[in-house]
Amino acid sequence: MSDDAETPDVDPVPIWAEGRPPAPAWVDRSSTKAFENDWVRLTAHEATAPTGAAADYAVLRPKSLATGVLPIHSDGTVTLVGQARFALMNYSWEMPEGGAPFGEDPFDGVQRELAEEAGLAARSWREVLRMELSNSVTDERAICWLAWNLEPVATDPDPTEVLAIVRVPFLRLIEEIGRGAVRDSMTVATAFRAYHMAKEGLLPGWLAHAMLTRV
Repeated sequence: MSDDAETPDVDPVPIWAEGRPPAPAWVDRSSTKAFENDWVRLTAHEATAPTGAAADYAVLRPKSLATGVLPIHSDGTVTLVGQARFALMNYSWEMPEGGAPFGEDPFDGVQRELAEEAGLAARSWREVLRMELSNSVTDERAICWLAWNLEPVATDPDPTEVLAIVRVPFLRLIEEIGRGAVRDSMTVATAFRAYHMAKEGLLPGWLAHAMLTRV
């Protein structure tokens, strides 16, 4: 994490790692700012690897925490957003996502994104996943939620966004992920987490039943 990034909580340690001696770590010997704008900073580093080898490293450091939510309707459908993405010059189907600037409550940020992108508000929320996104090249972290008991509100997309909004059966989303037609990492991870929770009785029974019933 960059110095000005806020860690959401103390990172838990997997059970199998408890009691193990500290592993060799990277050493940052010097760093310079290569680029910065309102959204990201790119830093270049002279580093020493855990093996002791010298290495040059570059890290992309977003200035916000990534947030996303999979909205689940009472009939087991989910709302997805389609939009063109610049970096890969492709079209992507995703759950509503955005960024919560450091210093903002991430839950406030994700509620805003759900309203702005999908035109929805939710009475029921559950945080289900925390992720490090491509942690070899960026310090970006994400928090993902499920939301249900939904109601419509006005949308307010970003001026750069042309959004398509669809409702699809939850199991169809799982199938399309398996086909490679939905590739956004936060959406993929959250959908599979939701599937696991529905199968394992970790969600309200009526909601899990609706999600796992084929239409």
